[in-house]
Amino acid sequence: MQTPGEEFVVIGRVLATWGRLGMLKVEPATDFPERFNPSSIVYIDSQPLTIDAVTWRKGMAFIKFSGIDSPEDAEELRHKEIQIPRHLVKPLPRGQYYHFQLIGLQVYTTNGELLGSIDRILSTGSNDVYIVAGKQKEFLIPAIDDVVKEVDLAEGRMVIEPIEGLL
Repeated sequence: MQTPGEEFVVIGRVLATWGRLGMLKVEPATDFPERFNPSSIVYIDSQPLTIDAVTWRKGMAFIKFSGIDSPEDAEELRHKEIQIPRHLVKPLPRGQYYHFQLIGLQVYTTNGELLGSIDRILSTGSNDVYIVAGKQKEFLIPAIDDVVKEVDLAEGRMVIEPIEGLL
Protein backbone atom coordinates (compact mmCIF):
# COMPACT_ATOMS: atom_id res chain seq x y z
CA MET A 1 0.00 0.00 0.00
CA GLN A 2 1.31 3.44 -0.93
CA THR A 3 1.63 6.08 1.76
CA PRO A 4 1.15 9.80 1.00
CA GLY A 5 4.38 11.49 -0.05
CA GLU A 6 6.14 8.18 -0.62
CA GLU A 7 9.16 8.35 -2.92
CA PHE A 8 9.53 5.96 -5.84
CA VAL A 9 12.45 4.53 -7.77
CA VAL A 10 12.30 3.63 -11.46
CA ILE A 11 12.89 -0.07 -12.22
CA GLY A 12 11.77 -0.09 -15.85
CA ARG A 13 10.13 1.72 -18.74
CA VAL A 14 7.21 0.63 -20.89
CA LEU A 15 8.35 0.70 -24.50
CA ALA A 16 5.34 -0.63 -26.38
CA THR A 17 2.21 -2.74 -26.31
CA TRP A 18 2.60 -6.38 -27.25
CA GLY A 19 -0.06 -8.69 -28.65
CA ARG A 20 -3.82 -8.73 -28.24
CA LEU A 21 -4.02 -9.51 -24.52
CA GLY A 22 -2.73 -6.20 -23.18
CA MET A 23 0.89 -7.23 -22.65
CA LEU A 24 3.64 -4.63 -22.50
CA LYS A 25 7.24 -4.67 -23.69
CA VAL A 26 9.35 -3.32 -20.82
CA GLU A 27 12.98 -2.22 -20.73
CA PRO A 28 14.29 -3.10 -17.26
CA ALA A 29 16.24 -0.44 -15.36
CA THR A 30 17.25 -2.65 -12.44
CA ASP A 31 19.94 -5.15 -11.57
CA PHE A 32 17.25 -7.25 -9.90
CA PRO A 33 15.03 -8.78 -12.63
CA GLU A 34 13.07 -10.65 -9.97
CA ARG A 35 11.28 -7.33 -9.42
CA PHE A 36 9.18 -8.40 -12.41
CA ASN A 37 8.17 -11.84 -11.08
CA PRO A 38 4.49 -12.80 -11.21
CA SER A 39 2.49 -11.54 -8.20
CA SER A 40 4.91 -8.62 -7.72
CA ILE A 41 3.33 -5.23 -7.18
CA VAL A 42 4.82 -2.29 -9.04
CA TYR A 43 3.61 1.25 -9.61
CA ILE A 44 2.87 3.33 -12.68
CA ASP A 45 1.85 6.95 -12.04
CA SER A 46 1.68 6.09 -8.31
CA GLN A 47 -0.98 3.45 -9.01
CA PRO A 48 -0.28 -0.15 -7.93
CA LEU A 49 -0.34 -2.87 -10.57
CA THR A 50 0.08 -6.60 -10.01
CA ILE A 51 2.15 -8.60 -12.48
CA ASP A 52 0.21 -11.65 -13.71
CA ALA A 53 2.86 -13.06 -16.03
CA VAL A 54 6.26 -12.21 -17.49
CA THR A 55 8.41 -13.65 -20.24
CA TRP A 56 11.92 -12.56 -21.16
CA ARG A 57 13.39 -12.10 -24.65
CA LYS A 58 16.71 -10.48 -25.48
CA GLY A 59 16.88 -8.65 -22.16
CA MET A 60 13.34 -7.27 -22.43
CA ALA A 61 10.45 -8.21 -20.15
CA PHE A 62 7.04 -8.84 -21.70
CA ILE A 63 4.61 -8.23 -18.88
CA LYS A 64 0.90 -8.92 -18.40
CA PHE A 65 -0.63 -6.83 -15.61
CA SER A 66 -3.87 -7.68 -13.81
CA GLY A 67 -6.71 -5.60 -15.21
CA ILE A 68 -4.87 -4.62 -18.39
CA ASP A 69 -6.63 -6.93 -20.83
CA SER A 70 -6.61 -5.22 -24.21
CA PRO A 71 -4.20 -3.38 -26.48
CA GLU A 72 -6.21 -0.22 -25.80
CA ASP A 73 -5.74 -0.56 -22.03
CA ALA A 74 -2.04 -1.27 -22.54
CA GLU A 75 -1.60 1.71 -24.88
CA GLU A 76 -2.37 4.08 -21.99
CA LEU A 77 0.80 2.83 -20.26
CA ARG A 78 3.14 3.24 -23.22
CA HIS A 79 6.31 5.26 -22.38
CA LYS A 80 5.50 5.27 -18.66
CA GLU A 81 8.00 4.48 -15.90
CA ILE A 82 7.54 1.40 -13.75
CA GLN A 83 8.46 2.12 -10.15
CA ILE A 84 8.72 0.65 -6.68
CA PRO A 85 8.62 2.45 -3.34
CA ARG A 86 12.07 3.66 -2.35
CA HIS A 87 11.97 1.77 0.96
CA LEU A 88 11.91 -1.52 -1.01
CA VAL A 89 15.24 -0.83 -2.74
CA LYS A 90 17.75 -3.58 -1.98
CA PRO A 91 20.95 -2.50 -0.26
CA LEU A 92 24.09 -2.54 -2.40
CA PRO A 93 27.57 -3.59 -1.33
CA ARG A 94 29.74 -0.92 0.32
CA GLY A 95 31.06 1.58 -2.22
CA GLN A 96 28.29 0.94 -4.77
CA TYR A 97 25.41 3.35 -5.30
CA TYR A 98 22.16 3.59 -7.20
CA HIS A 99 21.96 6.39 -9.75
CA PHE A 100 19.13 8.05 -7.84
CA GLN A 101 21.43 8.32 -4.81
CA LEU A 102 24.10 10.17 -6.81
CA ILE A 103 21.92 12.57 -8.80
CA GLY A 104 22.09 15.97 -7.10
CA LEU A 105 25.31 15.38 -5.14
CA GLN A 106 27.59 18.43 -5.00
CA VAL A 107 30.94 17.63 -6.63
CA TYR A 108 34.13 19.09 -5.18
CA THR A 109 37.76 18.67 -6.16
CA THR A 110 40.26 17.47 -3.56
CA ASN A 111 41.33 21.15 -3.37
CA GLY A 112 37.83 22.13 -2.22
CA GLU A 113 36.66 23.72 -5.48
CA LEU A 114 32.92 23.25 -6.12
CA LEU A 115 32.39 22.10 -9.70
CA GLY A 116 28.60 21.79 -9.54
CA SER A 117 26.11 18.99 -8.97
CA ILE A 118 25.53 15.67 -10.69
CA ASP A 119 22.75 16.30 -13.18
CA ARG A 120 22.60 12.90 -14.87
CA ILE A 121 24.60 9.74 -15.38
CA LEU A 122 25.62 8.05 -18.62
CA SER A 123 26.15 4.30 -18.55
CA THR A 124 28.88 3.57 -21.08
CA GLY A 125 29.57 -0.10 -20.54
CA SER A 126 33.05 0.16 -19.07
CA ASN A 127 32.17 2.76 -16.43
CA ASP A 128 29.52 5.35 -15.74
CA VAL A 129 30.15 9.02 -16.50
CA TYR A 130 28.74 11.68 -14.20
CA ILE A 131 27.48 14.81 -15.95
CA VAL A 132 28.17 17.64 -13.52
CA ALA A 133 26.30 20.86 -14.18
CA GLY A 134 28.51 23.78 -13.19
CA LYS A 135 27.70 27.48 -13.21
CA GLN A 136 29.27 28.06 -16.62
CA LYS A 137 29.72 24.60 -18.14
CA GLU A 138 29.24 20.88 -17.78
CA PHE A 139 31.95 18.49 -16.68
CA LEU A 140 32.16 14.83 -17.64
CA ILE A 141 33.53 12.90 -14.68
CA PRO A 142 34.37 9.20 -15.16
CA ALA A 143 33.20 6.97 -12.32
CA ILE A 144 36.58 5.35 -11.71
CA ASP A 145 38.62 4.92 -8.54
CA ASP A 146 41.45 7.13 -9.85
CA VAL A 147 39.01 10.06 -10.03
CA VAL A 148 36.22 9.53 -7.48
CA LYS A 149 37.82 9.70 -4.05
CA GLU A 150 34.84 10.06 -1.72
CA VAL A 151 31.06 9.75 -1.81
CA ASP A 152 29.20 11.03 1.23
CA LEU A 153 25.46 10.55 0.77
CA ALA A 154 24.65 11.97 4.21
CA GLU A 155 26.46 15.22 3.38
CA GLY A 156 25.29 15.23 -0.24
CA ARG A 157 28.78 15.49 -1.69
CA MET A 158 31.34 13.75 -3.84
CA VAL A 159 35.06 14.53 -3.90
CA ILE A 160 37.08 13.94 -7.06
CA GLU A 161 40.77 14.07 -7.94
CA PRO A 162 40.88 15.67 -11.39
CA ILE A 163 43.27 13.79 -13.63
CA GLU A 164 45.18 15.70 -16.28
CA GLY A 165 42.90 17.12 -18.96
CA LEU A 166 39.66 16.28 -17.09
CA LEU A 167 38.54 19.81 -16.31
